[in-house]
Amino acid sequence: MRPTGIFFEALRSLFSFPNPVNETSARLVAGSVAVLAVLAIAFQQGWLLPVLAYGFLARTLTGPKLSPLAFVATRVVTPRLHVAHRYSPGPAKRFAQAIGAAFTVSATLLWFAAGAHTAALALVGVVAVFASLEAAAGLCVGCQAFYLGMRLGLVPPHVCEECARVLAQ
Repeated sequence: MRPTGIFFEALRSLFSFPNPVNETSARLVAGSVAVLAVLAIAFQQGWLLPVLAYGFLARTLTGPKLSPLAFVATRVVTPRLHVAHRYSPGPAKRFAQAIGAAFTVSATLLWFAAGAHTAALALVGVVAVFASLEAAAGLCVGCQAFYLGMRLGLVPPHVCEECARVLAQ
């Protein structure tokens, strides 16, 4: 393999997202996100907003590779849990992470660039609710939005063939 081929293969590997995604790991990460979001709101700690934003951006771009929360959940905690693991399609989870990134990056900009603390905390409140639903009930609101996009034809079937098969039934 040529050196440039090795470089691009390394980049492709770095910026890949797992498919399928272990629901146990996803719910552990969501629980941690919910706790951080609630702490940011309850104590009005704006410094937590870029921490949350980084986590969502890292998970959107690289899955668990560059996200400390996801790395610990997937590599340390989940393998030690003796539970039946369920799996879900990666593209839907990646879309959900992207929604979280949009909310937390917007909240970070509102807090630090615009001084709009209430608006920033309101966005983080939405993240806290969605993350809590994922952690406690396994309900991924971002995934549901992804599936709706597929039903409406906004997301082509080749993006997630497994999702398309499930939705066709």
